[in-house]
Amino acid sequence: MITAMADDRSSEQPGVMSAGVVVARREGGAWRLLVLRSYRNWDFPKGQVEPGETPLAAALRETEEETTLTGLDFRWGEAYREVGPYGSRRKLARYYLAETNAARVHLPISPELGRPEHDEWRWADFAEAARLLPERLQPVLAWARATLEG
Repeated sequence: MITAMADDRSSEQPGVMSAGVVVARREGGAWRLLVLRSYRNWDFPKGQVEPGETPLAAALRETEEETTLTGLDFRWGEAYREVGPYGSRRKLARYYLAETNAARVHLPISPELGRPEHDEWRWADFAEAARLLPERLQPVLAWARATLEG
């Protein structure tokens, strides 16, 4: 089942669509979520959907490009949550939920930037993720938590 949830600005037309993955892993019996920091902004791995690309394919590509993680397990299916439009580009962001067994993440150098896209990564518990992530991602976090703990 595919579901969507947008924030209160959903009546605006999005200008750019991005897609990403809320990557979860078990650590000591508890769930941890992968969060990435670029400057002061925390987010889940995500990026722009290219022409002719499905949002899920973009989410997988962007997660691999930003973290080198592959082989994600979409054991909860292809359900997603959306936020937006937000920002000056009226971006709509769609997030899927997947599990990994990988503990180590690598932030590779982006060929376009000449440096990694992100400055830091961490496996955060739900409380830490709630503190780090912006308000617009709190519904995505709540959905991921409900799904993982449900």
